[in-house]
Amino acid sequence: MNLVVLQNWLDNASFAVLFCTMLVYWVGAAFPTLSVTAALGTAGMAIANLCMATLLGARWIEAGYFPLSNLYESLFFLTWGITAVHLIAENSSRSRLVGVVTAPVAMGIAAFATLTLPSNMQVSEPLVPALKSNWLMMHVSVMMLSYSALMVGALLAIAFLIVTRGQNIQLQGSSVGNGGYRSNGYKLLKAGELVTSTPAAETNGFSRVESNNNGNGTAVLDLVTTTPIQTAEILSPQRLNLAETLDNISYRIIGLGFPLLTIGIIAGGVWANEAWGSYWSWDPKETWALITWLVFAAYLHSRITRGWQGRKPAILAAAGFVVVWICYLGVNLLGKGLHSYGWFL
Repeated sequence: MNLVVLQNWLDNASFAVLFCTMLVYWVGAAFPTLSVTAALGTAGMAIANLCMATLLGARWIEAGYFPLSNLYESLFFLTWGITAVHLIAENSSRSRLVGVVTAPVAMGIAAFATLTLPSNMQVSEPLVPALKSNWLMMHVSVMMLSYSALMVGALLAIAFLIVTRGQNIQLQGSSVGNGGYRSNGYKLLKAGELVTSTPAAETNGFSRVESNNNGNGTAVLDLVTTTPIQTAEILSPQRLNLAETLDNISYRIIGLGFPLLTIGIIAGGVWANEAWGSYWSWDPKETWALITWLVFAAYLHSRITRGWQGRKPAILAAAGFVVVWICYLGVNLLGKGLHSYGWFL
């Protein structure tokens, strides 16, 4: 079969599969009792991942170089990375909500590459001199994989905000630092100490205290009833468990993407020195890559050192999602620089 025809078939098939997969995940979220949607969604993501891997492989064979030289190729590589990280995150979390947020993004990227880009941008062309290097695979592929992981992690953080309705709840620790945990409602008191009630919003609707009798060493559990604060809606245990899972998986996926971003930036600096004689030129792409690194470094620092969990780091990760898109696509849309081979306006 002609490789060009195969590529045209595969990119359309990838878009169609991702579109159907998105609908499957949304139907599964709307009707949780339909257990078959979980298997169908996972199968759809796996099929789309295989289609895009075959597309990139055919393009590699046809062009003779790693398929990351133009926007069309990088978009499909990014989508392939998102579906791969999605499968990892879904397998770890066992939650269909992962696909609810990742499938639309993957489908949108595939649709943009297949239906929006002009045909002259979808064909393989000879590499520009700056790209004729072994660093092309090392730098660009690692950067794209880091974008994929950071996007999925940020999307899971956005899903966390949706599940918790933006409330500032306490979670069981999933960070390495001195972070708080979701209170179980028990507090250890000395004998004779006055019992004070804790607002229900701080304990997710539960308020219990534990009193320790120092005389005989017997622990007594006292249940204290409190009136919930009306401004904060009490979440169900199912939502809390789901929120904890999303928060934990988001943290781990971003923890995977950040080292990849660091390696990609370092590799890019080495390649820039070989190609242009300077490790760093404050090119718009380089500047936004540094901003992206700083945003997610702040996210990880806040979790590991400050012990942040829940809403605050999720908001920071959601902002990082926007920054990644500006770094990857916004710079290409808004201006030229040393990375001008990716500019298409």
